[in-house]
Amino acid sequence: MYSTSFWESKRNRERLAHLAVHGILIIGSFLVLVPLVWQVLSSLKDVGQIFLFPPRWIPNPVRWSNYVGIFELMPFGLYAFNSTFITVSNIIGYMLSCTIVAYAFARLRARGKAVLFVLVLSTMMLPQQVVMVPLFVLFRLLGWIDTFKPLIVPSFFGNAFLIFMLRQFFMTIPRDLDDAAKMDGCGVLGILRHVILPLSGPALATVAIFGFLWHWNDFLFPLIFLSSEENKTLQLGLAGVLRQVYGDGVGRWDLLMAASTVVMLPPLLLFVFAQRYFLEGIAVTGLKG
Repeated sequence: MYSTSFWESKRNRERLAHLAVHGILIIGSFLVLVPLVWQVLSSLKDVGQIFLFPPRWIPNPVRWSNYVGIFELMPFGLYAFNSTFITVSNIIGYMLSCTIVAYAFARLRARGKAVLFVLVLSTMMLPQQVVMVPLFVLFRLLGWIDTFKPLIVPSFFGNAFLIFMLRQFFMTIPRDLDDAAKMDGCGVLGILRHVILPLSGPALATVAIFGFLWHWNDFLFPLIFLSSEENKTLQLGLAGVLRQVYGDGVGRWDLLMAASTVVMLPPLLLFVFAQRYFLEGIAVTGLKG
């Protein structure tokens, strides 16, 4: 037992608090990583070893051929191209639309700007499920069903969350820089190009990361708007493989684990290499309201 003097020491209490927090984080990280490690190891096993009990964690033998087999199981290259095209197009759309709108809300003076900003934020309270049917009817009338347009065009009209985040970041940039740019002959768009954007790397990186995660992992909207085989994304392809697994009774769980691991790698690597910009962008956007 610790003496009373031990608990009276502020430094000792802080050490115990830090130890408790790190212990909780370690346990939480372990619980999160165990399914991930099981998936990766299962992707290297024979299908008969995956559901052994007690589980055999280390694959023996290691079957790297599972990663080749996913190209035989489904048109993986085509699905990957479709997912990449849709994701990159949405990132470009968010960069263009959200940057311009957020710049207007953050730096320009106009009557009714606050009301418009509240209306933009109010759209965040509308669940996606509410607009699915109206969007499907609209895009069917436009003849866009089974094309990439319903999954790409909306990003060029902005996103309320990203607009809010960029606006908060732009407001942290001193207005004296705008005045200096005006003295050099810059107009409204010139200030955006030469002053705001060069200083907004972390915020723009955060926009790109969010856009990538939303659309690379999106399953619901491609399921609604895409039907032909040549337009399917990776998420739809994995769902098709999962249906085959359940339909066959035994199925190729080894190939499904390998395909899931490959699909998981791009967002994981993106976050690992861009986490510094991501965390900085999230932190700075909350400094000024």
